[in-house]
Amino acid sequence: MKVNFNRIFFFFSKKKDPYENQLSQFLLKKLSYHAKDISLFVDAFTHKSFSNTRQNTSDNERLEYLGDTVIDLIVAQYLYDKFPKEDEGYLTKVKAKIVNRKMLSFIGAELKLADLIRYRQGRSIQLSTLEGNAFEALIGAIFLDSNYETTKQIFEQKILKRYINFKDVLAQEMDFKSQLLIWGQKNKLVIAFEIKDPATKENGLVYTAIVIINNKEWGMGKGTSKKEAEQQASSETMTLLGLH
Repeated sequence: MKVNFNRIFFFFSKKKDPYENQLSQFLLKKLSYHAKDISLFVDAFTHKSFSNTRQNTSDNERLEYLGDTVIDLIVAQYLYDKFPKEDEGYLTKVKAKIVNRKMLSFIGAELKLADLIRYRQGRSIQLSTLEGNAFEALIGAIFLDSNYETTKQIFEQKILKRYINFKDVLAQEMDFKSQLLIWGQKNKLVIAFEIKDPATKENGLVYTAIVIINNKEWGMGKGTSKKEAEQQASSETMTLLGLH
């Protein structure tokens, strides 16, 4: 068999992109993960403010969308297994404390993702928002580069166990409605709750509540009681407002 030494020499002498090397080292050091397709992770850390100034450059918004869904499923399954005696309402409340924007941004900061994110500096962009979005995109990239089980294992071992203090999470106040009303009072906003659909046999005895702030509809929630529906609507509103 004839060996093409020129091709072998080219393969080993080819210089790797410094940024790709940086990403590879980050993945190995922080998550013990070896990337198969590093381009996925380049996209995961590219903000649209950067990609908009470069031709043939993708941003991380699609990966962020995917990662958000994957994180939600991983955390839901983890809590389902961890708290076998708790009901759906309890699990939903705990999950909301883990997958909210504030917590994801905190994890992104702890991982020092700001050192890797490519974005156009000098614009009014909140770094914490970039870190939270990039973290979601990172999980989306790992999912595409491997599979769900690998992503789940990495998230549980390298994220949940290192950065989530369940004792603190469970000790936090879960009354979203009270938190929202206090926020409204501080900001001199009129907050009201409206039951859009009462519980009937036709809709499975489920109430639908809407949060109204200064006559504008915000979050919506459903529940088997008015209180539960209002809590869910308050939680969604706080997420939309970036309050949790």
